[in-house]
Amino acid sequence: MILSAIAAMAKNRVIGVDNHLPWSIPEDMKFFRDKTKGHVMIMGRKTFDSFGGKPLPGRLHIVITRNANFRFDHPQVLIVQSLKEAVEKARSFIPQYGNEVFVIGGGEIYRQSLSLLNRIYLTVVDQEYPGDAYFPEFNHLPFKLTSQNDRQGTPSYSFCVYEKG
Repeated sequence: MILSAIAAMAKNRVIGVDNHLPWSIPEDMKFFRDKTKGHVMIMGRKTFDSFGGKPLPGRLHIVITRNANFRFDHPQVLIVQSLKEAVEKARSFIPQYGNEVFVIGGGEIYRQSLSLLNRIYLTVVDQEYPGDAYFPEFNHLPFKLTSQNDRQGTPSYSFCVYEKG
């Protein structure tokens, strides 16, 4: 199994404010949609809530929450209580959803998963934003930048891929 994080972050590491992205970059949303479609996604409950009460089509959602009473009755949504349990569940769905599993946030789930990740797809927005959720530092871990595709615009941004070396 390949465990990959996928995120967009500002220069100051912000990934969200009030459970929303602080920018609108349609190409990045398309990148996220194209990468994750047909795969398992692991996320925290607040990230799941940011979808507006509906799971994203064509993906299995594994939602991590400490709230033992949290329920969401949908065939493409599984509720677990830890990252370890989420990864174990994801493994069992590889035959149906493919070998790459995506961690999609939020900040705490990214932080907990860093040591387990094989790859990070990171869109770096070339601007600082106020926020309340952050992508963790990972320079000290064994990741190498293997791809960078810069885009001009307002704001400008770069699609970066980091692989565990």
